[in-house]
Amino acid sequence: MTAQAEGNNNTKKLRKKGGAYLKKLREDAGLTQRSLAEKAGFKYYTFISQIEHGAGKIPPELYEAYADAVGVKRVDFIKNILMYYDPHVYKILYGGSK
Repeated sequence: MTAQAEGNNNTKKLRKKGGAYLKKLREDAGLTQRSLAEKAGFKYYTFISQIEHGAGKIPPELYEAYADAVGVKRVDFIKNILMYYDPHVYKILYGGSK
C-alpha cells in the first residue's frame, strides 16, 4: 500500500469516528438531524447524515453554531472535531491524540 493510499484510509477511519462522535452529541442533545440542521444553520438536513457517516465534514464557519446547537462548549467541540478532521494540526496544538 502506498503512503498516499494509507493516508486516505486513515482519513476515512477518522471521519467515521468523527461522525460517530457527532451523532452521539446530536442524540445526547435530543435532536433529530432535521432539527440540528435548522439550529446550526445547515441548508440541507441530509448533510447531517453525510457528516455522521463520515462522508462529509462540518464547514469550519459552522463549528460554533454546531457546538451551540448540541450544547457543547465551543472550545471543547472544536478541539475534539479537529482531532478527527485534521489530526496533524491537533498534534501540533495539543501534543498528541486522545
